[in-house]
Amino acid sequence: MDKKDYWQCVDELDRILDVEINFDIVKRTLTIQKKELSFYFIDGYVKDDIIERLMQFLMGTAIKMDQLKTIEQFSAQLIPYVEVEVNEEIEMMVQAILSGTIVLLVEGFSAGIFIDARTYPTRGMQEPEDDRVLRGSRDGFVETLVFNTALIRRRIRDPRLRMEYTSVGTRSKTDIVLCYMDGIVKPEILSSIKKQLADIQVEALTMAQESLAEALVIGKWYSPFPKVRYTERPDTASSNVLEGKIIVIIDNSPSVMILPTYFFDFVQEAQDYYLPPLTGTYLRIIRIGVFIVTLLASPIWYYFNTNPSLTPAFLQFTLIGNAHNIPIIVQLLMLEFGIDALKLASLNTPSSLSSSFSIIGALILGDFAVEAGWFAPEVILYMAFVALANFTQPSYELGYGIKFMRVMLLILIALLPKWGLWIGLVIMGWILYRSKTISKESYLYPLIPFCWRDFKMIFRRRKLKSHASLKSIHK
Repeated sequence: MDKKDYWQCVDELDRILDVEINFDIVKRTLTIQKKELSFYFIDGYVKDDIIERLMQFLMGTAIKMDQLKTIEQFSAQLIPYVEVEVNEEIEMMVQAILSGTIVLLVEGFSAGIFIDARTYPTRGMQEPEDDRVLRGSRDGFVETLVFNTALIRRRIRDPRLRMEYTSVGTRSKTDIVLCYMDGIVKPEILSSIKKQLADIQVEALTMAQESLAEALVIGKWYSPFPKVRYTERPDTASSNVLEGKIIVIIDNSPSVMILPTYFFDFVQEAQDYYLPPLTGTYLRIIRIGVFIVTLLASPIWYYFNTNPSLTPAFLQFTLIGNAHNIPIIVQLLMLEFGIDALKLASLNTPSSLSSSFSIIGALILGDFAVEAGWFAPEVILYMAFVALANFTQPSYELGYGIKFMRVMLLILIALLPKWGLWIGLVIMGWILYRSKTISKESYLYPLIPFCWRDFKMIFRRRKLKSHASLKSIHK
């Protein structure tokens, strides 16, 4: 090739990357055997010992570079590294450099050699704070893509496990990996998700998985229920892969997306499978029961207080008199919003003051509020139970979806005392029925369409069967 091709590539990279201004973009030029070689990489993304050994090898090599006619021959004989490829497109060179890859240009060739010797700053793979288990592994996903894929590969050593790479964002070029099991995943769902990823037109995924979810999931604005499930546990992600789900791993995020997600998927937790089947089934039923009570406890109590004549005899003790300074509906809504305000305040409270903040919050929403006549004790009791019950499942998105539905029920009961509860339940059912997953399937599967085999698994933790027991069953 003509020597000017090399100089054109160097000029283009220098101009696009602005190496004179960007201090962290390193350009290192060497002259070896009267040939000029230019290394481009980002400081902090490259293993220093690797690039030093590579330079030493090139400077001390006895191979005559003039005898190498193609860049492929140069790469095969003079680049002693594992992950190496050749590409001649300037755009790909720029993207590779900004992703942390070393790009080597050699005088006499127009193509570049991509040397993937990158390493990213990372933290320890400790157990996620919001998804703990009593027993089981204590590792968790981190913000580095290759580490997260390795955690799944370690658990699924099957050649059919696929890790497909792509990038999203015209500016950010965020690395994304689709992880799935070939032969188990539904081809139509996989094709649909691939097409949607290819059609995304955004500048950058600034908020990682949330930005991708907003670009990927086109839902109804009035539906607060999450269409994406997240996890920071490699064991949870691996089990979902083996069930035919697709895991979307995003660089810079410790959470992975599980697609497609159905409403009843949120009742399952890793804790269920680290305990015996009977115990896991019991915990799952408890979780479902608490989930229902979280939605309906305060609306049903308020409904009976607005309709005392409809209250069953065994619930008469829950009624409160009319001697209160603030209407009950206002008390309930104030506590609904006040609890969220306390959560936001706790997130911004320094750890050294967290104990003091908890004491102050308990006093404000406890004895002081009751004695001052702001809240009835029963209102605080029910709302405290609802606030605690939200933590029985780890999905914040689902927790807020239930919260919005609960607030809607309370407001409708206040406006229409006799029919508000039933109208609200119908509206919620209609929203769930109209919702679709990212793969355009029913959000309420396996209830709609009904599938008994999968529906019973919502309530029961299935016992794992060995191949020997399966053979005996078939016999």
